[in-house]
Amino acid sequence: MTGAISPDRRRFLTAGAAVLGAAASAQVWLPGTARAAETALPDGVFSLGVASGDPLPDGVVLWTRLAPDPLHGGGMPDSVVPVEWEISESDRFRKGVRRGVALARPEYGHSVHVDVRGLRPGRAYWYRFRVSGQLSRTGRTRTAPAPHSTGGSLRVTLASCQNWQNGWFTAYADMLAQDPDVVLFVGDYIYESAPVSTGPRRHEGTGEPYTLVQYRNRYAQYRSDPDLAAMHASAPWVVTFDDHEVDNDFAGEIPQDPDKQTHDAFVARLTAAYQAYYEHMPVRASAVPSGPHIQMYRRLEFGRLARLNVLDTRQFRSDQATGQVGAQDPSSTMLGAQQKQWLLDGLHGSPARWNLIASQIMMAETDLQVGEGKLWYYDAWDGYQAERNALMGEFAHVRNPVVLTGDRHLTMVSDLKKDFADPDSAVVGAEFVGTSISSNGDQNQAAFHTEWDPRMPDNPHWKLIDAHRGYHLFDIRRDAIDAKVRVVDTVLRPRATPSTLGRLRVEAGRPGVELV
Repeated sequence: MTGAISPDRRRFLTAGAAVLGAAASAQVWLPGTARAAETALPDGVFSLGVASGDPLPDGVVLWTRLAPDPLHGGGMPDSVVPVEWEISESDRFRKGVRRGVALARPEYGHSVHVDVRGLRPGRAYWYRFRVSGQLSRTGRTRTAPAPHSTGGSLRVTLASCQNWQNGWFTAYADMLAQDPDVVLFVGDYIYESAPVSTGPRRHEGTGEPYTLVQYRNRYAQYRSDPDLAAMHASAPWVVTFDDHEVDNDFAGEIPQDPDKQTHDAFVARLTAAYQAYYEHMPVRASAVPSGPHIQMYRRLEFGRLARLNVLDTRQFRSDQATGQVGAQDPSSTMLGAQQKQWLLDGLHGSPARWNLIASQIMMAETDLQVGEGKLWYYDAWDGYQAERNALMGEFAHVRNPVVLTGDRHLTMVSDLKKDFADPDSAVVGAEFVGTSISSNGDQNQAAFHTEWDPRMPDNPHWKLIDAHRGYHLFDIRRDAIDAKVRVVDTVLRPRATPSTLGRLRVEAGRPGVELV
């Protein structure tokens, strides 16, 4: 495996002054000096590990879920359980320790979301939980830089699409060695597919999940992957979902197969899926679902270096197009009016050097037709071209826009064009479509290039395409973003050999991306 990162690598921006604030949480709080009452619980309550997410300059979300019998609903009593937490600037919990008690409620699967505030910006922290005499593993997290900091660097990894049945999540072992400041996960954390016996691992259960307990069991299985658990415990995550957290290719409240799922049945499925998603992700109380709706688009700041706009391209989209006429329908929307205006306001009003957009699906054009004519990939922004093209026009007036994407199970790095119909159109940004952690398994690389290389002349904006499993690694500085495509040689066994497949760069003030 790759060795540890050299100690002289620049980290998050730092500031000496503490930012004070009150502790807050999505749970009901007891006084910070209180100790949780000892409740007799089964062994192994912390089987799902710990995680942190959505870092702020003065705070971060800490997560765990009590589940001694994780694949069978959790195995917890039907009662509220007080859980102690503590966070410190020392991995031995001797410096700057803050403590509190959060309530793990059965109606939320005994998940715990602690929104800790009053932390110092740009600092590493260690945290852990305790209940019933049991202590969780220790997690490490990091706050965002001070709001007006202008220097330094930020290391971000981009991941998506981890299908349990397609293989082990071996890329996370290498990601852990790269020591990122933030992990950005842009969708397909679980897959809702039924169990099959043909892959290296098999889904739990007997079919697709539809109920809350079934979705909880599926998340619990994924959380048992040791490399995924270790990565969650090592850095804060920023997450959003795509389709497989609910149902393949769903749009709003329209399922993939409306002839098989009534509207009422699918709304019930959405409600269960969104609640299970919240229960298993390190997100704030703003993401507590309201029935079949969850607030997921949001914005995070990393000083004046980077602003991250996290999109939701599932809940508000029009039904998916099935042909070229539908793809060019000016009334079709991916974002919905409110989210679109929120995004534009955040881009045009940004003080940041880099404006990052986390989009679950590919924004650049994919022309699948070799030679004359067009054949688009409709479950992407190609299926919503009027809105995409309008957004590209706005990008021309935005400072350093870079889109970070998942979904495709391929690495596809592209220039973003103001008008993809015109090969000579201006470049207005860059897009990195990260490959998958495991989805599609170990692909035949020769077969992939035989199929896809002939399409390159019809897609001159593509800079790099590949079908290995892995993730993307970004070192963000004021002058440039240096990117690496990190891949593993296999996901068919628990250990793999990582390597760098490609190096790319986006220079500040020069839209587009170049191979290094």
